[in-house]
Amino acid sequence: MTASYENDGTISVITLDDGKANALSPAMQAALGASLDQAEQAAMPVVIAGRSGIFSAGFDLKVLNAGGPAAGEMLVGGFELAHRLLSFPTPVVIASTGHAIAMGSFLLLSGDYRVGANGPFRVQANEVQIGLTMPHSMVELMRFRLTPAAFNTALVLSEAFSPEATVAAGWLDRVAEPDAVVAEARAMATAAAGLNAAAHRATKLRGRATVLTAMRAAIELDRTELGL
Repeated sequence: MTASYENDGTISVITLDDGKANALSPAMQAALGASLDQAEQAAMPVVIAGRSGIFSAGFDLKVLNAGGPAAGEMLVGGFELAHRLLSFPTPVVIASTGHAIAMGSFLLLSGDYRVGANGPFRVQANEVQIGLTMPHSMVELMRFRLTPAAFNTALVLSEAFSPEATVAAGWLDRVAEPDAVVAEARAMATAAAGLNAAAHRATKLRGRATVLTAMRAAIELDRTELGL
């Protein structure tokens, strides 16, 4: 299994669970995209949750290390996913059930509200640490959601943030005990169902117009640099 979808009549819930690190492989991206299609059709707030102990460790390193067009398409697919979530027509609540690394951390930055698990977990954009230059599009996303100080250390020093530090930095909005994370995320999404849907969508797009435009241009620049 990669991603599963359910709807309780008020909210949609997408659960990422590949039994391992919830790598954002091409298969996971396809399953998540299909689930988001269902959520968009349902026109209800959506919760995106990980498996116990991990939200997502980022891209599939086997595909990435193999290089070639498949690796490039996987990367751009992740960037497009972040852009889609940031502009999603209904409220998006992330239940970060553990570690959120690399592209997994960028998904946190794309949600409207993020609840994370307290415990021995880390949130980290580790690209520089593992020898990768940060993609243009993810620089724009980090700049938009993180505080200036956290943006600097997260971007250029690959700082790993503990759950206690994530809220002040901008990675998360709330930290909860691990067994309460999904329930709190569902409660927030249920409350968001009371918003005026048209006003939510229009206001989100208006408030994020600058970053969405910057990300779109940056994704095309990333695509060009990847030779796609």
